[in-house]
Amino acid sequence: MDTSASNRRLRVLLTAVGNKTLIPQPDFQRRLVWTNKDKIEFIKTVLEGYPFPEIYIAAGKVDPKTGDGAELLVDGQQRVTTLYQYFKGSPDIKLGSAFPAYADLDEDKQIGFLEYKVVVRDMGNMPMENIKEVFKRINSTSYGLNAMELHNSRYGGEFKKFAEEVSQCEIFEKNRVFTSTDIKRMNDVRYTLGLLITIMSTYFNRDKEVESYLVKYNEEFPDKLKLQEEVDFVFSFIERLNFTSNSRAFKKADFFTLFVELHRALIKNSISVDPGKLRGLLDNFYARVDQVSSGDSGDDREAQDYYSAALQASNDRSSRITRGESIHALIQQASC
Repeated sequence: MDTSASNRRLRVLLTAVGNKTLIPQPDFQRRLVWTNKDKIEFIKTVLEGYPFPEIYIAAGKVDPKTGDGAELLVDGQQRVTTLYQYFKGSPDIKLGSAFPAYADLDEDKQIGFLEYKVVVRDMGNMPMENIKEVFKRINSTSYGLNAMELHNSRYGGEFKKFAEEVSQCEIFEKNRVFTSTDIKRMNDVRYTLGLLITIMSTYFNRDKEVESYLVKYNEEFPDKLKLQEEVDFVFSFIERLNFTSNSRAFKKADFFTLFVELHRALIKNSISVDPGKLRGLLDNFYARVDQVSSGDSGDDREAQDYYSAALQASNDRSSRITRGESIHALIQQASC
C-alpha cells in the first residue's frame, strides 16, 4: 500500500471544502463530536503556529469525460471542519468576546492562518473497502480499544465528565466495586454511564444507549446538579444500610440493581423506606442467592432466577429487569 506525505497550505484545503472537491465527511466517517471548547483550543493551536497530526486523504470518484473529481478526507474530519467553520464565521462555533473571529484578525494573521502547512498523507486511488479498513485502523490501537475507550477517544463532553466524577465516588473505592483492571480500561466510567442513563430512562440492553447520551449531552448537560443531588441521596441511603464489606450488595451487577431500584423508589416515586427493615430483607435474600451458587437452594426459583441474571448476560435488559423485580419487591416491603 503506497501512501505519500506532503504539505498542503490550509487555504488549499479550505477552498477544496468550499467548492466540494474535498469531502470532509464520507459515509463511513463518525459524526462531529467536538465540544465548543475543543474547537477553540484547536483553532488556537493553528493561530499560534503549532503543528497537529497528519490528515489522510484518498481519491474519490472522477468523471472520465470532464476530468472533474473529488477527494475524500479519510481522517482529520473534525480538524478540517473546525478550521473551515472558523474561516467562514459559522454559528457552529461560539467564540465569545475574548476570542477573535477570523474576519477580525489583522491581515498578516489571516495570511498566517491561510498559509499554515498541514501534513497530508495521500492514499491515492484506493478501493473503498481498503479506505474503510485504513480508517478503522487509524482510529484503533494495537491492543484493541474496548467500547468505553473508543467512546473516550471521541467524546470529551459534559456527560462523560460527570460519569467520570461519579465513578470516583468514595462508595465504589471503599467497597472495592471496581477492580484495578476495570479502572485501567475505563470500565468504571462505562458502568456509571449505564447507571446514570438507566435512572434517566429505564433498563436497556448492554451499552445500547450510551453513545446516544454521550452525543446528546456532549456540549451541555443542564441537569447535572439535579442528577448529582439524586445520586448523592441514593449513595447516602446505601451507606445507611451498613452492609458488611463482603456483602453481595457490592458486586457490580447487584449494586447496579440496588442503586436503580432505590432511585426509583426514593426519588421517582417518593416512597419512604425503612433502612433497617430493608437491610434485613436484603441480607436474607442475598443469603438465599448465595445458596444457589453452593447448590443448596432447593426449589427457591426466585433466588435461582436472580442468581442466573447476575451471573450470565448480566447486562442484558432481560437480566436487569429480572433482578430489578426482586429488589423492587423487597423495597416495597420495607416502605413505611
